[in-house]
Amino acid sequence: MVHKPAIWREIVGVIETLDAASCKTKRSKEKRKKGRMLYSPKAMNKCFKHALEKLDWKPSTTHYWVTADHRLIRKTVAMPPAEQKAEIESAGAKPIASFNQTDFIKDRIQIEVQFGKYSFVAFDVFVKHMAFFVGDKMDVGIEILPMKTLQEEMSSGVPYYERGLYDLLRQGRSTPAVPLVVVGVAP
Repeated sequence: MVHKPAIWREIVGVIETLDAASCKTKRSKEKRKKGRMLYSPKAMNKCFKHALEKLDWKPSTTHYWVTADHRLIRKTVAMPPAEQKAEIESAGAKPIASFNQTDFIKDRIQIEVQFGKYSFVAFDVFVKHMAFFVGDKMDVGIEILPMKTLQEEMSSGVPYYERGLYDLLRQGRSTPAVPLVVVGVAP
């Protein structure tokens, strides 16, 4: 918002121009909501993807190597992937290829659009955003979540902004150890 206001305006513009009504395409089969038309997470993700890709936001993948030895992981975590693998092998351990993928990145700003299950928010915050931050691929992460008013019109298990904000704040001021903006969206 401060260092890259044009990018922030671009993100807000995408959110404001999305047609939420066009995403109310999922007929519920759940007991409590049976037959009701709900907002489809897949349709909403597709709308975000289409709008952000038009503005040159792209997915990105970061690759790394892990092993069962926690000492080796601590030693190699900040190394480039080739060095991680070589270090693990030279210690006689088995390197295991792994990766993290982010929804969108542009100008060192990472966006995760989370309309999946609530547990994925913690993965985004503590794994995805952190991996890209530690790997020096981004300076700030943005987590986009539905507000409770939107989440109530979706299938069960979907996260919501107010809960995500609460979960973050109760961790204390130093967690997460990555600059993060949490954005709530509603129709």
